[in-house]
Amino acid sequence: MQQEDIFQAYKPLLFSIAYNMLGSVMDAEDCVQEAFLRWYQAKDHGETEAVRSPKSYLSTMVTRLSIDHLRSARVRREQYVGVWLPEPLITTDETSVTGMVELSEALSVAFLHLLEQLSPLERAVFLLRQVFDYDYGAIATMVQKSEDNCRQIVRRARQHLGARHALYHASREQQEAILHQFLRACQDGDMDGLLGLLANDIVIYADSGGKAPAVRHPICGADRVAQHLLGVVRKVLEDFRFRVALINGQPGMIVYRNGAPAVLLALEMLDGQIWEIDVIANPDKLQGVPALN
Repeated sequence: MQQEDIFQAYKPLLFSIAYNMLGSVMDAEDCVQEAFLRWYQAKDHGETEAVRSPKSYLSTMVTRLSIDHLRSARVRREQYVGVWLPEPLITTDETSVTGMVELSEALSVAFLHLLEQLSPLERAVFLLRQVFDYDYGAIATMVQKSEDNCRQIVRRARQHLGARHALYHASREQQEAILHQFLRACQDGDMDGLLGLLANDIVIYADSGGKAPAVRHPICGADRVAQHLLGVVRKVLEDFRFRVALINGQPGMIVYRNGAPAVLLALEMLDGQIWEIDVIANPDKLQGVPALN
């Protein structure tokens, strides 16, 4: 394969690894570009692995670069104003998606937020095994740890994340049905209907980065969440427009003001209920969201 063919063949996979590690489109793209640059240089110098197995070499490079980047980003995220949520990947239909990642390879906003609890190394090993299905031998080489150590890391990560937070969700039809019931209940001011959709221990997380109006601390519990949502909808219903969208492959919605995206809501659904709502209002993270036509 020619260099350009290799670039096109492996770019989606590499972007998926980097994005799910970092939660940032721009940072993921930078890591992918740097990985290819290093591969070009290694291949030109005749390094065996770069020549023999471009996929293995590139996956290793993008993983290590992502780990290093995440370690440096942790300090910035600790200083972030309010809750930090990942930059979303948006599509308003099933034929296109912002960025270079397939919808099936993008973890939900809620799960990426949950992965912030893991160390950069734990996150890399967990993702490579659970999402990208690399064997432990390959992972050990990529992160420079033993296979037994990688198995232990995955086991600890699973325990840390908890059994409730699954990688897999209800069918798309079930999710869309819940989303439309949620929208109707919010627009109609139907408290009982809304409470029927919310898990008892639901949580709202809002990310504004201090640059837009949003609550800075999580809101927990079905009653408090429902009251908050209905209060917000009453204030904005006339000035804002709503559009249903796929957000990291999960049904959600974009809220527009004067045709420009103002807020994004990603809903995490399990067992027929909504158990997390992630609100992204930081304008820096909405730059890739399509305008309202």
